[in-house]
Amino acid sequence: MPEQKETNNYRDILISWKVPEYEKHKRSKKWYIGAGIIAFIFFIFAIITFNYLFAFIVIIASFIIILYDAHEPNLVDFAITPEGLIVGRRFYDYDEIKNFSIVYKPRLGVKNIYFEFKNFLRHRLTIPLQDQNPVEIRKILLKYLPEDTERVDPPFSENLAKILKL
Repeated sequence: MPEQKETNNYRDILISWKVPEYEKHKRSKKWYIGAGIIAFIFFIFAIITFNYLFAFIVIIASFIIILYDAHEPNLVDFAITPEGLIVGRRFYDYDEIKNFSIVYKPRLGVKNIYFEFKNFLRHRLTIPLQDQNPVEIRKILLKYLPEDTERVDPPFSENLAKILKL
């Protein structure tokens, strides 16, 4: 009986690099004072309106922001394979992904790939390009996914998060 060779195409990495698991913003003392005042106002409002769940969410959100700010984000592996994308320990099959777009504006500090999922409940996946060649990445991805050529700027939600340093 002939030996069967197991092939794992997701291990055939076409290109890979390391990316931070989230974007860490530099926050000033003024930012913390302003955020603390806003959180306090939301907390008082929640107590006055007897919305204790909202008060609890405000407290938890404040602690999460403080905890995340206390340490640097871990670097995770990102890889493009013939079968899909690998982000850390998570594998995304191309069948799950609707399209991709590359926004490359180094002068503005924007060098990202955006992946939109077919499932509208799933959030967009943003991958920083780091020092990768966007033309090479685009060439590889076009073999597997359609490109959203209409996206020429980062999504509004990312711009808002950058402005608010969230």
